[in-house]
Amino acid sequence: QACFPPLSLTRFSPPLLASTGARAAPSERAGKSDGYCGRILRAQGTRKEGYNEFRLRVEGDPENYQPGSTYRVTLYASSPAYFRGFTLIALREGREGDKEEDYAGNFQIIDEEDTQFMINCPPAVTESTPRRRTRIQVFWTAPPSASGCVTLKASIVQKRIIYFQDEGSLTKRMCEKESLYGETTEKPLLDCCACGTAKYRVTFHGNWSEKVHPKDYPRRANHWSAIIGASHSKNYVLWEYGGYASEGIKKVAELGSPVSMEEEIRQKGDDVLTVIKMKAQWPAWQPLNVRAAPSAEFSVDRTRHLMSFLTMLGPSPDWNVGLSAEDLCTKECGWAQRVVQDMIPWDAGTDNGVTYESPNKPTVPQEKIRPLTSLDHPQSPFYDPEGGAITPVARVVVERIARKGEQCNVVPDNVDDIVADIAQEEKEEDDTPETCIYSNWSPWSACSSATCDKGKRMRQRMLKAQLDLSVPCPHTQDFEPCMGPGCSDEEGSTCTMSEWITWSPCSMSCGMGLRSRERYVKQFPDDGSVCTLPTEENEKCTVNEECNTIPCMLSPWSDWSDCSVTCGKGMRTRQRMLKSPVELGECTEDLEQVEKCMLPECPTDCMVSEWTEWSECNKSCGKGHMIRTRMVKLEPQFGGDSCPETVQRKKCKIRKCNRGGGQGQVNSDEKKRRKEAREKRRSKQGGRQGEETTSTAEHPGCKMRPWSSWTDCTKLCGGGIQERLMTAKRRLKSAQLPSCKDRKEIRACNVHPC
Repeated sequence: QACFPPLSLTRFSPPLLASTGARAAPSERAGKSDGYCGRILRAQGTRKEGYNEFRLRVEGDPENYQPGSTYRVTLYASSPAYFRGFTLIALREGREGDKEEDYAGNFQIIDEEDTQFMINCPPAVTESTPRRRTRIQVFWTAPPSASGCVTLKASIVQKRIIYFQDEGSLTKRMCEKESLYGETTEKPLLDCCACGTAKYRVTFHGNWSEKVHPKDYPRRANHWSAIIGASHSKNYVLWEYGGYASEGIKKVAELGSPVSMEEEIRQKGDDVLTVIKMKAQWPAWQPLNVRAAPSAEFSVDRTRHLMSFLTMLGPSPDWNVGLSAEDLCTKECGWAQRVVQDMIPWDAGTDNGVTYESPNKPTVPQEKIRPLTSLDHPQSPFYDPEGGAITPVARVVVERIARKGEQCNVVPDNVDDIVADIAQEEKEEDDTPETCIYSNWSPWSACSSATCDKGKRMRQRMLKAQLDLSVPCPHTQDFEPCMGPGCSDEEGSTCTMSEWITWSPCSMSCGMGLRSRERYVKQFPDDGSVCTLPTEENEKCTVNEECNTIPCMLSPWSDWSDCSVTCGKGMRTRQRMLKSPVELGECTEDLEQVEKCMLPECPTDCMVSEWTEWSECNKSCGKGHMIRTRMVKLEPQFGGDSCPETVQRKKCKIRKCNRGGGQGQVNSDEKKRRKEAREKRRSKQGGRQGEETTSTAEHPGCKMRPWSSWTDCTKLCGGGIQERLMTAKRRLKSAQLPSCKDRKEIRACNVHPC
């Protein structure tokens, strides 16, 4: 119980440390006394116990701390109480505070006008200036693992009275938390020892609704973006608290677009086993009897046993929910049966907004990913002056639905679960035998219906190998229902529309006015017909009904500025001036407004893959040609550059064909036979014999078989290769080697884009 504040609150020295969140090294601490903090003067006034108008609180009221995690600590007084001075320390349990090692963790200053590190006791935090106050806040970073329990203690100075409690509202005891999955995003320290593979279903239950989260809930355009994630190894981190958002995460967090994130995931190769995707949900919440909770299936194995995903809470600046590196491998070398997590939103650190519909304001420099708290900002929809925990906005359920391969659990599962897994495993083996090796699925074809009538679309894959001919290999084609572009079950239009832009500010700063919002046509019908869906909506709005109480005289709003971008999403502004005299009082009306604007989407150029290697020459001697191909990875959109050529060929010359010796006789004999064949065709006699003569290459001492059929194309689209062979049918002893050599021809096929 060392580190009490000085009695004389007016004789305070300047702050020892700047509010950088770091403590000075022991050698740098000025004013260190013989007993470390032992010479700090105790107040000579009355000391009270059990005074409950003052309270020390750690945000969320946790019973345990996570080693290395940072917590917001608040010291406050209930009205009408107040305090002038205070001291805040964090001691290891059972320590007195007279040695440096007695103190646990590190405090970080939030507001240096209110708080500073104590000069004669640097681990302690005290006031910067003595004045009446009802609340102070600091950050406290918990000590490393194996530090045991910690006690946060506060003392309050009010006039000449010190309030201090060993137990009660000014003391908070926290012990180290055992590592539990879902509550930390540190990489697992242990490798997975499970055997075989497991299949899971993840189901996302969005509970973000006006009933549960009423403050400023956006009634229009509230939604969850498309969910994107993966099952992956510990070498790949999609996102984590304390890390920085990648470009893909930024696109999800701010725009709800999963495209870049999916590209990042697929570039990780063998570190990713399954890409997890679910559709967006508009609106954010609906009863299960109206809309089923979205779900997706994924697999894990010994090296890729972690699962991560994220989805944007929209509209919002950059707020998301998700799981990071959820480990489905158990310590008993088995696979987890069920994981349920309630989730609160987190901030991606890329946008400075504090409300759902704050204007875009990039965070520069970019900040680390962190969970939102109830004390971030008074205008936050999750703000709680008492610092309570945020009510969860979603729940995710991960359930094991099957296992495959030999398992090696140290502790076996219950019998019912094993039977269920075996039944599922047998069903999967029947569907896709292990003796069948397939290529990847091709992209989905265009819908068979160009209108809003129901149609079908197809994808297919090639059977690359059948290891056991007695076992049939099914499923080379897959079908699913579809409709024409822009169609859905709810709306029969063939127009594809953008989402609505947020409502404009009310046209009146006082009284009744109008506001509007817009959207645009992203894709017109293929038949050239006109889109009849509305592109603008207007509605009445009321601002400050009691207009006479506002001492503001304002000029009309200026015209909106041009959009800040030439395509896609941007911002525009407008201004007005204050015309009323200052004597009428302070005017709190906005003099500038910012809103989002949207222009037609930016052109996307065609993207193609790298060229393949040149093929072999299609001739074994003399002049021939070689080909190479490349694939179309992304078709051009919205007027982007068209695709370049996908097939190239060039001449090749391996060696001259042998024309000496018996070859001349061969050529003359060949010409003679061809001449005879032409004469026979002219006379319309022996036509079949002539065809056989020209279709079969014969040489002295050698008889060649006819050309074989062309092989299947190596690719379904994007440029592949076919080949055919001519082999020797019979070789005589007098045959010369060059004249009886097998021949091969190569040609390009399926050169249309995918």
